[in-house]
Amino acid sequence: MSSSSDFQQDRHSFSGSPQKWTDFELPGDTLYYKFTSDMSNTEWGYKFTVTAGHLGRFQTGFEILKQMLSEERVIPHLPLAKIWEWQVGVACRQTGHQRLKAIHLLLKIVQCSSQGDCDLTLLKPLWQLFTHMENNSCNDTAKPGILLPLHRALAELFFVTENRVTELGSLQEYLLALNTEDHLHRCTAQ
Repeated sequence: MSSSSDFQQDRHSFSGSPQKWTDFELPGDTLYYKFTSDMSNTEWGYKFTVTAGHLGRFQTGFEILKQMLSEERVIPHLPLAKIWEWQVGVACRQTGHQRLKAIHLLLKIVQCSSQGDCDLTLLKPLWQLFTHMENNSCNDTAKPGILLPLHRALAELFFVTENRVTELGSLQEYLLALNTEDHLHRCTAQ
C-alpha cells in the first residue's frame, strides 16, 4: 500500500498472518494498493478497512494539547479539569502509542496543575493496571529489570503524581482513593 501510484511514497508492505498487519496512516486522499499471491494457499485472502482522517485527528489533538500545556501563559485559561477527565478516559480506552501519548499529557497536566484542578481519583483504573503490571514484573524472572514502555510511563506518572499530592498535603486522601479496601487490608496485614 502506498500514497503514490508507483508505490515509492509512504510504502507499507504486509505478508503472512493477520497478526503481522499493523495500523498505519497515509497522508493525502488516495490509497494505492496491490495484492500479489504466491499461490501456496487456497484461503480467502486479506481484508482491510480504510478510515478517512481518523488516526490523524488523535495525533493533531495530541500535538495541540502538548503545545498548549507547554505554554505557561496559556495554562490558566485552559479547562484543566475537563482536559484531565478526557485524557484519563483516553488513557483507559486506548492502547499502544495513543495510550502512551495520553499518559504523557496527563503527566504534563499533573506538573502544571494546582490543587483542585484535577480529580486524581479518576486515575484508579490506571493505578490498577500499573499495580497489575508491577505484580507481574516481580513474578517474571525471564526478563529481570526490563520494563515495557507502558509500565515505565505509568511508573513516571504515579511517581510524579505522588510527589505532587505530597507537596499539596493530600497524599493520604489520594492513596485511599486509588486503592481498594481489600488491597489496604492486605497491606496492613503485611
